[in-house]
Amino acid sequence: MDEEFVSRMRQVLLDSKAGILKTLMHESEDFRAAVEDMGVKDLGDVASNDIDCRTLEVIGHQDKLRLSQVEAALVRLENGKYGVCAKCNKKISRERLEAIPYAVFCIQCKTASEGRRH
Repeated sequence: MDEEFVSRMRQVLLDSKAGILKTLMHESEDFRAAVEDMGVKDLGDVASNDIDCRTLEVIGHQDKLRLSQVEAALVRLENGKYGVCAKCNKKISRERLEAIPYAVFCIQCKTASEGRRH
């Protein structure tokens, strides 16, 4: 994967994380209070730092899931595993990553997984 694409996807993921945090702050006074208790003045600072356990306790399951998926993708970017299917170890297509930047599986493995559940 070329460096320009990786850099662009990193920014997409960071923007997504910031968006999730911003939405959470608008939706939840408890979340806002937890962020303010962290002593953070700028939403960008929150987005660039790990979220502590106390903060995660106040957000809903779906938001927690989305945030953890984005966080995991950022970790994969840092350790060189971004864009590699967790099941078959093949490359995940750029198109899939552009549509779902935090995708863990290639389309074939994801489709097979969903087929088994139905």
